[in-house]
Amino acid sequence: MHRIGEDRTERLDIVPAQLRVIVTIRPKYACRICTDGVRQAPARPWLIEGALPTEGAIAHVLVSKYADHCPLYRQSQILARSGIQIDRSTLAGWVGKAAFHLGPVVDRLAEHLKRSTKLFMDETTAPVLDPGKGRTKTGYFWTLARDDRRWGGWTHRASSTSTHPAAAADMPRPSWTASTAFSRSTAMPATTGSLTVAQGRHSAHCRPLLGACAAQAPGEVFERDGSAIAREAGSSASPGSDEIEDEIRGTDAGHRLAVRQARTAHLVANFREWLNAARARVSAKSRLGEKLGYIHRHWDGLQTFLTDGRVEIDSNAVENLVRPIALNRKNALFAGHDEGAKAWGRIASLIETAKINGVEPFAYLKGTLEAIAGGHPNDRLDELLPWNWTPTSS
Repeated sequence: MHRIGEDRTERLDIVPAQLRVIVTIRPKYACRICTDGVRQAPARPWLIEGALPTEGAIAHVLVSKYADHCPLYRQSQILARSGIQIDRSTLAGWVGKAAFHLGPVVDRLAEHLKRSTKLFMDETTAPVLDPGKGRTKTGYFWTLARDDRRWGGWTHRASSTSTHPAAAADMPRPSWTASTAFSRSTAMPATTGSLTVAQGRHSAHCRPLLGACAAQAPGEVFERDGSAIAREAGSSASPGSDEIEDEIRGTDAGHRLAVRQARTAHLVANFREWLNAARARVSAKSRLGEKLGYIHRHWDGLQTFLTDGRVEIDSNAVENLVRPIALNRKNALFAGHDEGAKAWGRIASLIETAKINGVEPFAYLKGTLEAIAGGHPNDRLDELLPWNWTPTSS
């Protein structure tokens, strides 16, 4: 028989995660006739000395919890199916130790962000267990984001999430060293309306850039009300702005600004006229009246994108980075304590920054934890930042 050809088929198969125990044997040597003592190769450094997990196992727990939104109690159940009994509290200890060791890397990431010329900012809440009181308190997650691709910026994409375990009325306004920061405004007491930005010895108050700006007001502000005036918003709130933004996406800031001033400014002006007329037709105390008044109070911030070509017409860049925190909040219900919330913010910062820079989170965290365990010097932390990391860099 002679081979005259072949048929090839491909099928997708999967091998479930395999758990293994790595046994390291370090022989001891001694000379029978000399007095040099016992010789033995040094032990490989561990991130958690004397503990069970490798750095890869720790990275897997972190990614499962903060990237795949699988709470620790579920991970404990998954491990039990493979015959490995590890309590949720043990996994939580691993997470806390990893977050502690990753702290300097996250702090360095935040330093880079704070030197940016423009930042997005958003916040969300999550319950934090209040020990001794049998209840939870409200913790705040503040996310800073940098993504300058839409206006041709060259800086690395990054995200940093910090936490504050306080009630809104008691919470200080965040302050960062950055030339300009643009906030997605929310109706949070005591913080809405201003963002403190340190500029050398001076401070400025940047009006929030409304996420529900002219092009998106119907979808984000009015749609739920269902009134005739709300429906009018769909045809009045700067129609065509999204198409204009699509055309200029990726061009330089100067070109974006020129196009907006020539083609978008009059659309925003038309919307302002409609807004004033609509406010006169509804009660200021109604739900729709409150929404209209909200936009009116932040009108100057709404127009920021007409005076700075770097500014986006929406805040999708940061909202997409906050969304995983909301998914974790839904699945995990609450953070166990303030330090747990802090660990949540730290690890989320690294995972989300890795993702938006095209770096696989597990490989990055595993390599970074191994580098830290091996004594990576603090004066070379930049090498461990997600946009600088490569599989061989650690």
